[in-house]
Amino acid sequence: MPSYELSGVVADDTDEFSAGDEVTALTPFDRDGVAADYAVVPVEVLGPKPRSLRHVESAALPMPGLSAWQALMVHGRLRSGERVGITGAHGGVGHLAAQLVRSQGAILVEAGEPCDLLFDTAGGEALARSADQAGRIVTIAEESPGAHYFVVEPDREQLRELARRVDLGELGPEIDSIFPLAEAHAAFTRSAARGKHGKVVLRVIE
Repeated sequence: MPSYELSGVVADDTDEFSAGDEVTALTPFDRDGVAADYAVVPVEVLGPKPRSLRHVESAALPMPGLSAWQALMVHGRLRSGERVGITGAHGGVGHLAAQLVRSQGAILVEAGEPCDLLFDTAGGEALARSADQAGRIVTIAEESPGAHYFVVEPDREQLRELARRVDLGELGPEIDSIFPLAEAHAAFTRSAARGKHGKVVLRVIE
């Protein structure tokens, strides 16, 4: 079962959540995905849904939001005033990274310009064109000499911070398209296509 990010409602009470609580999560990649009416999710990865977002919007936040946060704040050690370039700045991860750069008081520049930190979401030629202008390079696209490659990990506290910033108006996920669960194949085809602006979301409940 595909898809590893969700926004939904807790079905059963736990030690930390009550039935009916609205939550969001990036689920572990070694488990089944969550493209279903109901899914079993480890409670430790659940974070609060941003109050200002609908579920279809909140579902677009966990993976790109955590990817951007971990790239810039954890691995990239972003500091206020630094110049930051992003390859794929209009994609599902890149557009949130661009907002996060600004919210941190850093300066967003075009990929390929001199920068203190380059966050690569595209790899290939896009990374090659920009790498020699960057001080530090963090990538989620591919392993590359001189770049720090990482795979995003679930993190409840980071999700909590992302939700706080969304509710403050500092961040907001962009939706490329929304498909009902019955059209999952079309959704994944769109997700793999080039030229998207934002995330492709599956709507489970109408």
